[in-house]
Amino acid sequence: MPDGPRVSGDGTPAAHGPAVLQGRYRAVPEDFRVEELPAFEADGQGEHLLLTVAKRGMNTAHVARRIAQWAGVDERDVGYAGLKDRHAVTTQRFSVQLPGRPDPDPAALELDQDGESLRVLHARRHSRKLSRGALAGNRFVLVVREVRGERARIEARLRAIAGHGVPNYFGVQRFGRGGDNLGRALAMFGGRRVGREQRSMLLSAARSQLFNQVLAARVRGGSWVAGLPEGEVWMLDGSRSVFGPQALDAELADRVQRFDIHPTGPLWGRGGLRSDGAARSLELDAIADPASLRLREGLEAAGLKQERRALRLRPADIAWQWPAGDVLELSFVLPPGTYATAVLAELGALEEGAAGP
Repeated sequence: MPDGPRVSGDGTPAAHGPAVLQGRYRAVPEDFRVEELPAFEADGQGEHLLLTVAKRGMNTAHVARRIAQWAGVDERDVGYAGLKDRHAVTTQRFSVQLPGRPDPDPAALELDQDGESLRVLHARRHSRKLSRGALAGNRFVLVVREVRGERARIEARLRAIAGHGVPNYFGVQRFGRGGDNLGRALAMFGGRRVGREQRSMLLSAARSQLFNQVLAARVRGGSWVAGLPEGEVWMLDGSRSVFGPQALDAELADRVQRFDIHPTGPLWGRGGLRSDGAARSLELDAIADPASLRLREGLEAAGLKQERRALRLRPADIAWQWPAGDVLELSFVLPPGTYATAVLAELGALEEGAAGP
């Protein structure tokens, strides 16, 4: 079992004990590589063109706008499965609707200037628009530089992460620069008008904050891995299917041990909590402060419904190597909607970006 919580760099409690390293990640975009793993193959026909692109120094929204301009369509006709960071090298898919029109020239979409690059790796017709979440997962290759720490302890921590997983926190990118999205969400709930895209982003930030608070309480109490004896709602691994509340018995404990199921926390919205007993009490206590109550009320008024999210995240195919004495390269696969920073936070104190002068 994990050693116990410490406070991570973003203020959430980490689960695996004291920090084992200090270092710097994402010093250059090439140090943060992400490859979308497709959930399906293009069927070769239809009015949508499915593009696989490699990009550097550009976020997903920027690329979507460029694709819309290239194809001469509205941005609403461009689809993508997931959001990818600007300060990274990523491979992801987009769709663009082109009813009754020939495919535009891919070369006219490509770009390589001022630290930004965009290349079309594959293009094929498909019958449907690419929807959010329509991916099997993401493969990460991350480089940590200026590593300070004992290699044996670092590798022992990585083995512990592989064996037990990490808390499934929403990453800091959900909350905007300096966490500003939470204040903006509260202002929106207080009556400030915002656009549709911004509204969706702020609702997600509010939900994510409440979930992280519940998960933090579970980490501090040590129940994020195996679940509580009573009142727990469980999620099947690799899906959003849940069952319970159901008391933890020998059969469920074995399934938890095999990563077949995970304990869950609430994604807030209308309706009663599905959890019961001790699990329900813990969840409500964790989000009972005045700011959390305002977030809860705002989410309910916005019409979102109660959902659940797994408390535990297990990186698949985790591996590491040391290209240099103070350089650690990690690779792993995560399911959609989860964050590589949740894995990094369990190693120690990491700074993001290039070192200053």
